[in-house]
Amino acid sequence: MSIQLVTFDLDDTLWDNRPVIVAAERSMRDWLNLHAPRLGALPVDHLWGIRSRLVEAEPGLRYRLSELRRRTLFHALAELGHGEGEARALAEGAFQTMLDARHQITFFPDTLATLEQLAGRYALAVITNGNADVRRLGLADYFRFALCAEELGVGKPDPHPFQEALRRADAQAERAVHVGDHPGDDILGAQAAGMRAVWYNPLGNAWEQPGAPDAQIRSLTELPALLDAWNRD
Repeated sequence: MSIQLVTFDLDDTLWDNRPVIVAAERSMRDWLNLHAPRLGALPVDHLWGIRSRLVEAEPGLRYRLSELRRRTLFHALAELGHGEGEARALAEGAFQTMLDARHQITFFPDTLATLEQLAGRYALAVITNGNADVRRLGLADYFRFALCAEELGVGKPDPHPFQEALRRADAQAERAVHVGDHPGDDILGAQAAGMRAVWYNPLGNAWEQPGAPDAQIRSLTELPALLDAWNRD
């Protein structure tokens, strides 16, 4: 049966996210040092402690990264004596600074060419646990839709995001493929929803989870030929 839908993870699948997050955190810290220096002077662990408390009290926040970041900053600022209005305004300023930097990414060299090649042949979509926006990244024309955990209220590896993608694309699970770098969130999550899963594994790491991916690739350039081969099966 021919493939109809191909869904993609974003972070560490279409670009290297590690330097992006480091730069975004640095930008946020610089903004805080200028506008809220008492918080900017505190160690990073201080914010992580508040974040952990918020998630413990409301576990669903772990899938709502933007809201979690805003609340963490707000509580940190309020605890330092800022009034509610001021704390919310400062938290939003710091968050937007971080979010702007979070979208300053460099795609893997083969990302855009691969998406261009596939977009004319398959319905493409995004399933992400992160808060990157394909519209801000200039990728919206490649994808029919993008699903993020923040909007769904649940993230990968729960099968719901994958099932929602199938519903929106009006696709059967056996005609859908998910591509991602995370063994649990992407591969096991997609397989639990009945989809085939391609492990993007550029470093050639050993598979250490139960079962196995349906295929693995070390470069996105390998993906079109893999899909062609499955279409011929």
